[in-house]
Formats: sequence, C-alpha cells, structure tokens
Amino acid sequence: MNDDSEKYYQMAPDLTICKIVNGMWQVAGGHGMINDELAIKDMIKYHQTGFTTWDLADIYGPAEDFIGQYRHELSILKGKEELDRVKALTKWVSQPEIITSSIVNENINRSLCRLSVSSLDLLQFHWWDYNNPYYIDALKYLSDLKNKGTIKHIGLTNFDTEHMQIIIDSDIPIISNQVQYSIIDRRPEVQMIPFCLKYNINLLAYGSICGGLLSERFLGRAQEPSAAELDTLSLRKYKRMVDAWGGWSLFQALLVILKEIAQKYDVSIANVATRYILDKSSAVAGVIIGTRLGIVDHINDNARVFNFRLDKSDFEVIDNVCKRSNNLFEIIGDCGDEYR
Repeated sequence: MNDDSEKYYQMAPDLTICKIVNGMWQVAGGHGMINDELAIKDMIKYHQTGFTTWDLADIYGPAEDFIGQYRHELSILKGKEELDRVKALTKWVSQPEIITSSIVNENINRSLCRLSVSSLDLLQFHWWDYNNPYYIDALKYLSDLKNKGTIKHIGLTNFDTEHMQIIIDSDIPIISNQVQYSIIDRRPEVQMIPFCLKYNINLLAYGSICGGLLSERFLGRAQEPSAAELDTLSLRKYKRMVDAWGGWSLFQALLVILKEIAQKYDVSIANVATRYILDKSSAVAGVIIGTRLGIVDHINDNARVFNFRLDKSDFEVIDNVCKRSNNLFEIIGDCGDEYR
C-alpha cells in the first residue's frame, strides 16, 4: 500500500506535499537543545526517505535558516533539480498593527532570503487580534505579492470559520488553513471542515499526536505524568488539552483502544492517531508531526502510517470512547480561539 498516491497530496496544480509534514516549531525552543549540524543532517535524512515537506514560520527560531542550509546541502548532494521536491510551508506571524505594503514586503523578503528561494510555496498568515481589522489589508498586500509571483499560494493559520468567511468574501485567494485537529480535539468537524469542503480549502492538521501523549510511552499510566515527565512545551500544552477533554482516566481508556488497533496493523499508537485524522475528511491535506532534529528520529515510525488504513470498526471503537468526553467546541470555541 506504500505508494506515491498514498503518500502525497495535491493542494494546488503546482503544490504537492507529503501527507506527513515535518513540523519545525520544535526548533524554536522548549524541546531540547538543537545542534545545527545534526539538525541539517537529519533534514537530509527525512528528505531522502520521502518526507520532503516542512512546516515552519518566521518566528520559529532558526527554522527558515535551517531550510536555507538544508537546500544548500541538498543541491551539493543531489543537484539543484532535487530542490524542486522540497516544499517549505512558512508563516508570517504579524504583529497586530497598522499594516502597510512596505511592512509586508520587508517581512516576505526576509523569509525569501532566509529560505534561499525566489518565491514561497505557501505563505500561511497568522493574526493575533480579530478586533484589529488590518488583517484584511495584510492579506490584500500578500495577494499582490502572489500576483507578482513572489508568493505561489496564500494560506492561514489558526483562523476561525467566521473570519475565514470574511476573507473569502473579500475575494482573497486562500488555499489552506492550519488548525489543531486530533482524536482529542475535534473542533474542526463542527464548522471548519464543512466550510473548507464548500470552498475547496485544504486543512493542515497539527497536534494530531498531542505532542507525543498519544503514544506507548503514556499507556497504562494510572497516575498522571509528573511535571518532570512533561519535559517539552508540546507535552505540557497537550496535557492541558487532555484535561479539558475529559481527564487522564478517560485518556487511558482511549490509549488502550488505540493500542489494540495498533497491534492489529503492527503499527504504533501515534500511527493510528495520525491515520485517523488523515482518513477523517478529504479536506485534510496533511498532518504535521513535530521533528526534534538531531535529538529524536521518528522517520521509520512515521513511514508506517502509509502501510495501512483504518476500517469502519476501528473508527467506531475510537469514537465510542470519545463520546464520553467533553465538548471542546463549547468549552474553547472554534479553531484558533485558544490563541485569542
């Protein structure tokens, strides 16, 4: 079953990504000390095994610089034509201020320089404060850059459905939105996925393995993990999400079910959690799995995601556990509301 059609997703005629996207938030801090040389070596290893798509941002520490260095090393090893396989999905995380054309140009040019590219594959725009209306101005200036070819495609990060509608009504060409989506956090299913299907917008899902909580490491743990065991920003972040969802006892019940399914297919719990989101809706273009470059290598485990598909009974037993959980849409709100 492990073939290219299963492994890649065409978001646009000129943008095909790996369905498992290498997340680079982890290089920004809070996930262990990153050694630059080892990080670049790991990036080459990911690329050579088919994981050619990267999710990053201007604010993720050295992430954009790493892409530039990785592209340089790759061109030496494989030739410049190999660089066409690299897809770097970066973000501009703007301050909520008055936005001018020069501000947009300055930030995008900085990313182009750091990435060592002449155009951006996908620029994912994030805005902290909806009460500040200049996000529409920012997106219009980004659209101008798209028309010039500086940006190939525009996406969003953590926008809710209401404000996506405003953006669509403003005739701004959006092809994606990046949101938190997992077995635990199903908020996208309420409004976001129907909206995306209507307007042919792709979803990029993050948090799908809850920073590593959805794994064998935490299976069979009657006691909640200590602060010392929650040793990354991701683990601490998603432990709070588990608490809101239904607590540690219910989470253990879910892990037991996921382990049974994992054994059925000879894969890992993380693989099942990833496959669940990839298969849940055709709106999902890819799942972002964080990379702790030079520290932990999940390449072989991630590759197993493409070796199986969940059947109807698998979805049913997972969903039966989740029916006992709290409604996060009612508690937190729509996608991205936790950041505002």
